[in-house]
Amino acid sequence: MTFELSERVQTVPPSGIRRFFEIAEERDDVISLGVGEPDFSTPWAARDAAIASLERGRTSYTANRGTRELREAIDEYVADRFDLEYDPAEEILVTAGASEAVDLAFRAFVDPGDTVAVAQPSYISYEPGVIFAGGEVLSVPTKETDDFRLTVDALEAAGADEADVLVLCYPNNPTGAIMRESDLEPIAEFVREHDLTVFSDEIYAELTYDGDHTSIATLPGMRERTIVFNGFSKAHAMTGLRLGYALGPSEAIGAMNKIHQYTMLSAPTTAQHAALEALESCENDVRDMVDQYDRRRRFVLSRFREIGMDVFEAKGAFYCFPEVPEGWTAEEFAEGVLREEGVAVVPGDVFGPGGEGHLRISYATGLEDLRKALARIESFVENNT
Repeated sequence: MTFELSERVQTVPPSGIRRFFEIAEERDDVISLGVGEPDFSTPWAARDAAIASLERGRTSYTANRGTRELREAIDEYVADRFDLEYDPAEEILVTAGASEAVDLAFRAFVDPGDTVAVAQPSYISYEPGVIFAGGEVLSVPTKETDDFRLTVDALEAAGADEADVLVLCYPNNPTGAIMRESDLEPIAEFVREHDLTVFSDEIYAELTYDGDHTSIATLPGMRERTIVFNGFSKAHAMTGLRLGYALGPSEAIGAMNKIHQYTMLSAPTTAQHAALEALESCENDVRDMVDQYDRRRRFVLSRFREIGMDVFEAKGAFYCFPEVPEGWTAEEFAEGVLREEGVAVVPGDVFGPGGEGHLRISYATGLEDLRKALARIESFVENNT
């Protein structure tokens, strides 16, 4: 039997990252700097809460929006950490990872033919999400000369004044860039002037190394036109538990919940119990992980400069974004260093315009493996340039 696949599915190519992982699986000595996943274990208190919920038989569905206790805890957490305030009853939706929240937003707000401006390079799932919703992607490349921060000049050059939605991801995956309040203010003015809706993916909000994160939703006139996405995968090392959330005006969250209740019913119950405990008891664990990421960040940046590869000062998430040596494409370098030296990295162009000629390096791995991997990369550069 031949299946008639939808045009939308056929339009989206397979993940550009997957091919490099398939090559890596062919050998046993690979050190991977390609996976965007914490190498730390989930904090014990959160694990204990998950175990206790299972032992007590708390495995039923929860309310579609998530348990009341967790939504109240999320409200307290984002108010304390990021100066964001939302009504737990109407303006917070707990989802199966932040990725579900992003997908729900695209499906709730994007009609066929709508234009979604995406600041790039960025997380690879945004563009397929727009296409699956029937929208059209407008790439807005950021520049290394701007430290990969989005600028009004970039928005205007791309024609984003005609867009319906603007997608932001700061702290940024894959570059490690951040946006300060002074950087966000002109973006907010542009958004208000041209009546855009903002989807702000802030999953790395806790992982900043030069001052605290600022959410664009805190700026004047932006709360009512912004959907904020966050979750527990990165800062709390809970990737496999699949727990995220969306914050926004009640009408927007209600629309997203309408889809969520038919497709997911509710986020994983066990994960919700773990997340509640993570917010109540694991602040010190998060702080310790951030401190260790920062030490790794400084080591990796220093080593790339010693190798002679240009790299800008990443200040967020757990990625850096070095340039490949002259004469190489990012894909050639990534495949070469994997086959010859057994180091898996991701070519920057898979993350969209602005990523060409760069590599995404994840330092969410131990210092010893980072030392070995950077030594192998140095050997590859010395032998091939």
